[in-house]
Amino acid sequence: MSKEEIIFCSGGGCTAKLGAGVLSRVLSRLPKGDKDDRLLVGYDNKDDAAVYKISEDTAIVQTLDFFPPMVDDPYIFGQIAAANALSDIYAMGGEVKTALNIVCFPENMDLNILGRIMQGGAEKVIEAGGILAGGHSIADSSVKYGLSVMGTIHPDQIYQNNKALPGDKLILTKKLGVGIICTANRVGEASREAMQEAIASMTTLNKDAALISRSYEIHACTDVTGFGFLGHLHEMLSGRLSCRIEAARVPVMQEALKHADEFLLTAAGQKNRNYVGKNVCFENVSFAMEEVLFDPQTSGGLLMAVPGCQAEKLLDKLRAAGLPAAIVGEMVLPDKQKPEILVRG
Repeated sequence: MSKEEIIFCSGGGCTAKLGAGVLSRVLSRLPKGDKDDRLLVGYDNKDDAAVYKISEDTAIVQTLDFFPPMVDDPYIFGQIAAANALSDIYAMGGEVKTALNIVCFPENMDLNILGRIMQGGAEKVIEAGGILAGGHSIADSSVKYGLSVMGTIHPDQIYQNNKALPGDKLILTKKLGVGIICTANRVGEASREAMQEAIASMTTLNKDAALISRSYEIHACTDVTGFGFLGHLHEMLSGRLSCRIEAARVPVMQEALKHADEFLLTAAGQKNRNYVGKNVCFENVSFAMEEVLFDPQTSGGLLMAVPGCQAEKLLDKLRAAGLPAAIVGEMVLPDKQKPEILVRG
């Protein structure tokens, strides 16, 4: 393969994830081995990271994430990939400690590109307060980059994604729509302003949102990434609860709605619709907004379930920190006569 034949950005980010349905079927068939009571959160929980208890007051949070580029600039790609990987630590309520690079790179591509990717990633690890401690690389036909990240947390302060209670309010800390905007950008349809907004969102760590949340009673938390807002919300409900979402309150990048109306959509978004769509009922919601809610996000925001009496105060703190956060819905008891997720316009 010649240097000219290698395309740096052909579509990546969290749109490259395997579909939730396929992944669930594979994971359900894996041998689990002997139960270890120190494994507080494992893959069978469908949570954002693994948590392993090492003492009465300390548990390790472990995660990894990597993907192909979704932007043309190697440095920005490195920042986005790192921010996305670090986000799982924040979604569990932990603090970032160390990170390892994961690199797939063509041997005949300019190594300066690799340097810029890793520079962007390293700067985000430092911003997170962590240490870049090493990594692993392989020669590949296409570029992929990410991190394996280790954090710590008190075993009694873990944010799991499926512990919400009826009456909890849902707060989303970032706007939706980056998957659709990146898709539009690849075919030359996204405006420069829209891409700048998407990049600013994807390179923003969820660190501030996580730090602010620690002063409140967070019953459940996840970060919105490849399975889209509705896919990750479905995992939060875990068959225990239902949810009512107010579409008009969901923070959205406005140009994403325009491109959704033009059918500039992602295949991953359609996988998300196929996987979770049967659990969702839309009332007076536009097609474009439906697509945004299924849209896979890269380095998306935190989705937190907080007691109703604390939601407005937490929201005020998040907005004061400059985050486009919003209260988007409420957890309710399930009703067999009603859908698991009702989205109202």
